[in-house]
Amino acid sequence: MTDTPPVGGQPAVPTSEPSADTPEAPPAAPEGPPARLWDRMRDDPQYAPEHLALEAVRRLGPEAAQWAARARAEHPGVSADALADQAARKFVNLARLSGAVSGAAGLPGAVLDVGVLAWTQARMVLHIAAAYEVDPLHNDRATDLLVLQRVHKVAESARLALGVAAGRERADALFGPGGQRPLGRVMLQLGVRLAQMAGVRAAKRMVAKIVPGAAIVLGTWANSSATKDLAQRSRALYGQRGVAVPEPRRR
Repeated sequence: MTDTPPVGGQPAVPTSEPSADTPEAPPAAPEGPPARLWDRMRDDPQYAPEHLALEAVRRLGPEAAQWAARARAEHPGVSADALADQAARKFVNLARLSGAVSGAAGLPGAVLDVGVLAWTQARMVLHIAAAYEVDPLHNDRATDLLVLQRVHKVAESARLALGVAAGRERADALFGPGGQRPLGRVMLQLGVRLAQMAGVRAAKRMVAKIVPGAAIVLGTWANSSATKDLAQRSRALYGQRGVAVPEPRRR
């Protein structure tokens, strides 16, 4: 994991409406959150989903906007639904692979896996937003991520939590992180919060990876199913909200 922009995150653009006969490009390997974000989430695991959502909009929002703009320039007339379909398929495929990214067993491997899955899902949501011409760089996309991923039930509580997380980021930048806590307890809390963000099935799979042998029962369907459900919720939200003029950004 590095701070370089993740590779393989931009879905291929269809030249026409996707169909069952259109072959998909093989998915690239999924990428996880950048190292600095991992450090921030480990230092403040209670607000790990909020930190991930804020960083996703900052880092992945431009990628999604550039992809959508290039798609429309290269393929005039391509529909928003076609772009959203392609983005959803791409990232569902990546989600299937994310459960084995770390190659590590036990709690550390489980935390890495659900972190990669949550990051992949956030990338997908921002690409679907861009497909429907909803600005993926707008601050409200972080709120959308937390509600769509069911970390918070309503936008108001998500905004409050994002404000707290942003304040903690600024405080840490000025004064450094707070006191150290036992690493095992921190990793467990971080894993639970990220699994909550990635979906209930991801939480079950995290537990399964900690228990020897149980992971065999849960296949890649766990990640892909949670990501498909998230794609449907994202399309329902942004398909209704999509506009030709980007929203004004809040600073």
